[in-house]
Amino acid sequence: MIRYFSILALALMLAQPVQATEAGWALLREGGHAVLLRNARTGGAPDPAKVDPEDCSTQRGLNDQGRQQARRIGALLAARAARTDEVLSSRYCRTSETADLAFEAEPEPFAALDPLPTNHTPEQAEAQAQAIVARIEAFQGSGNLVMVSHADVIAALTGQSSREGEALIVRPDGATLHVLGRIVFN
Repeated sequence: MIRYFSILALALMLAQPVQATEAGWALLREGGHAVLLRNARTGGAPDPAKVDPEDCSTQRGLNDQGRQQARRIGALLAARAARTDEVLSSRYCRTSETADLAFEAEPEPFAALDPLPTNHTPEQAEAQAQAIVARIEAFQGSGNLVMVSHADVIAALTGQSSREGEALIVRPDGATLHVLGRIVFN
């Protein structure tokens, strides 16, 4: 009996990402949604202590798997979702390269999508969240808005973690964002 419940629990855990992904695709087919997309795969090492968003040599970038993943993300979005009306990214190279490869267009840099400094103040975090929420609220397109950012920014806005190359479909909920669906890109 215990073995049966263990197998059932494992099956339910494995099925969850597929259900989450299909619910996310259904939302994106409707259009008019905002998507927080975490950058595609990187080399895994953390950024150095002194990062200059304008200088790619001071930060980690996408690896070959990440570049392939970004192209796959774009192809899948083009095939399964309403069109993408706007693409914004943080100023970091891994996010802008993810957006560029996925959407074959240079994204609009949006500094509010950058990671906050380690020693940031609560006021800085609040200003960042307000800027992102305001941009989402101002979006009027019939397609989708994609914002390519970083794990810590996405977690601060949604209270949820994300994998490299994962998309969270969100809507404003006060000063934070409510997650409506997720799409896992492997």
